[in-house]
Amino acid sequence: MLSKQEIRQMIWKKLEYENIALFPRPVYGRIPNFKGADKAAFNLAKCVEFQKSEVIKVNPDSPQYKIREIALREGKKVLVPTPRLRGDFFLLDPNKISVSDITKAARISGFSKYGIRIQLEDIDKVDLIVAGSVAVDLNGNRVGKGEGYSELEFAILRELGKVNEITPIATTVHDIQIVDEIPVEPYDVPIDIIATPTRIIRINRKREKPKGIYLEYLSRQKIEDTPFLKEYLKKRRYNTL
Repeated sequence: MLSKQEIRQMIWKKLEYENIALFPRPVYGRIPNFKGADKAAFNLAKCVEFQKSEVIKVNPDSPQYKIREIALREGKKVLVPTPRLRGDFFLLDPNKISVSDITKAARISGFSKYGIRIQLEDIDKVDLIVAGSVAVDLNGNRVGKGEGYSELEFAILRELGKVNEITPIATTVHDIQIVDEIPVEPYDVPIDIIATPTRIIRINRKREKPKGIYLEYLSRQKIEDTPFLKEYLKKRRYNTL
């Protein structure tokens, strides 16, 4: 089995070599944007899980721009994390954004202008998560760009009771980003729905979602760089005294 980093390098290389990659390029080190990302977003938006959702957490990367826009146009609140979780989240509320500004609000550059910075404790229950991926397999395993923030965001939201085992998690990828097998760690968050430009794949997953923050897998540097984790640990120590 290939390592996660070998899988990343393989997919990034394929996307570039076959000219499937879109701006920003090169896609190495990124959640890659790809030709057909809009079609994948429209396919996901047809799913009942998307249609029923009122609050959707979406990663801030370029290939998921269209799903953020569609969600706002359909009157859904969109939650996006601040870069590398250095702060809290931005809440994009379509009731507070003019229709003419939705396109700009859905872009990375628009989060701080059109979004409301919201503390994690004040977030409503999340109905659907859309995660960016470098690669996925048909067992619902996923590889991101390697920094672990998608897993950490889920862990924090689960710790706070904002998501649970049945909260659906989707991703939008190009068909060539689907690989045979991805190695798994206990903190990895499995995917329930894969949307590509050509199809929807529902995963019959066998793995449970992480139940919260697994501190034993977090480096001291990661904790120091994430304000929520520092505060969380302080409270946890206080409560055990």
